[in-house]
Amino acid sequence: MDLVLEILDDLVLDKVWAKLVPASAFNASVPALPILSDPSQWSWSHLVSQLPHPPIHVSDHLSLHNASALDISAWPREYVPRQIISLSLFTIIGIHLLYFIFAGMSYYFIFNHDMMKHPRFLKNQVKLEIESSLRAFPAITVLTLPWFIGEVRGYSKVYSDIEAHGGWTYLFLSVPFFLLFTDYCIYWIHRWLHIPWIYKNLHKPHHKWIIPTPFASHAFHPVDGYLQSVPYHLFVFLFPMHRVLYLVLFVLVNFWSIFIHDSDMITGHPLEKIINGPAHHTLHHIYFTVNYGQYFTWADRAGSSYRHPDSSLDPLLEVQMQERGRREEREAKEAKAKAKGQNGTSKSKED
Repeated sequence: MDLVLEILDDLVLDKVWAKLVPASAFNASVPALPILSDPSQWSWSHLVSQLPHPPIHVSDHLSLHNASALDISAWPREYVPRQIISLSLFTIIGIHLLYFIFAGMSYYFIFNHDMMKHPRFLKNQVKLEIESSLRAFPAITVLTLPWFIGEVRGYSKVYSDIEAHGGWTYLFLSVPFFLLFTDYCIYWIHRWLHIPWIYKNLHKPHHKWIIPTPFASHAFHPVDGYLQSVPYHLFVFLFPMHRVLYLVLFVLVNFWSIFIHDSDMITGHPLEKIINGPAHHTLHHIYFTVNYGQYFTWADRAGSSYRHPDSSLDPLLEVQMQERGRREEREAKEAKAKAKGQNGTSKSKED
């Protein structure tokens, strides 16, 4: 997250913070803003001048950023309140964009809408999934913020210099290490969330969606969603990882969470005994106590909680059977009506 904040500071946030909390509101040595002649702007400047701030050294700002005094914020990049606000806004906006863009794409282009005819698909379920997710996002953001702040302030092991941290060999090996570490941690967190008293209070809201859509991917109780995200944050506080690679993987695991909630039961592919994909997770939502893993099946196999996604378990079969029953019932009614009509015609001819 330090990389994202750095990019945002360069592109827009330095200018925004210079407007919101200008150094000129605090330091007499900085020229007053010309627009302060406007009463409304004077009121804002007066209000801002009451805010706490670190010592302002205008010359340092000017030499570092080659800007005019009017472009300086009294809250520099390393000021904790600025970091908290910037990261909070970025996180809440980012998670909404990621959710609606990618869950929406998965829903419209991958999700089989016939699954919405399943008898266990709830009335207005998509709306309910979205509402549940939106309620969870603010609390998850607050709970996650300390990890992001720790990363931005240099307490994590994210790095920029590849050669100083094992070179390209470690860079490539850190990917499977990250996946195996987080997968195993999430397996146990997920399994513990199914302990009855924890399940009742935290995880049950997510299992409301027996036949999930991609919009169910983030429809958690906020503490549940946060706990299952902890391994991703914890990894970079324990082990070095390149900052760009970490950001890419962090985004991809969110995509994966969306992808495995599409109720897909495509089976027979060569990796289905290794990769814990949508078919496996569909079975988890149906049977509850199987396939706790995030990406792989190995932890479930070791923990005796693996269930293979056989095609005979596809919930779509129930939809098709139901549709077939309705079609046969309709055809029977039509045949009966037709026979009744023919009988009526025969009687008319006899008369």
